Amino acid sequence: MASKHSHSFLSFVFFVGLIVIAKADESSRRPIDVVRRSSFPKRFVFGSSSAAYQFEGAAFEDGKGPSIWDNFTHEHPEKIYDHSNGDVALDQYHRYKEDVAIMKNIGFDAYRFSISWSRVLPRGKLSGGVNRKGIQYYNNLINELLAKGIQPYVTLFHWDTPQALEDEYGGFLGHQIV
Repeated sequence: MASKHSHSFLSFVFFVGLIVIAKADESSRRPIDVVRRSSFPKRFVFGSSSAAYQFEGAAFEDGKGPSIWDNFTHEHPEKIYDHSNGDVALDQYHRYKEDVAIMKNIGFDAYRFSISWSRVLPRGKLSGGVNRKGIQYYNNLINELLAKGIQPYVTLFHWDTPQALEDEYGGFLGHQIV
């Protein structure tokens, strides 16, 4: 049985703990200082970024070939926490104008996005044919960004190798891919 003194001490520790928790919760409700552009150098670029597989969707539309991620997420859904895939993703392929309008509304200066290799070259290389609809999508996206005063920054490769090159060369294990 605990002594009266130790019981009082534990009550005091518990009470202090409640005060600390209440104060921490109270401070989280107060507005924090807002990050302002003036906090950064004049030429600092504010923007957002995305990866084609995670944003575009339209995984099997308009001539896009499968990437290694398309195949992996379909063959091994158990390896993805929520069993999701990029078939629809955020549907930027169909909603890019809305997305650019949101960027403009937020006040972004730039947008860094990746080009899906298998959307432009469905079989992975020029000899396999160029997907004109894929090229048109990226032209439309870039034109929309520029029209809204947002600078496009393009990543040519963001780890979404065309499945055709994985099958033919073993992906980046084969020297032919470079």
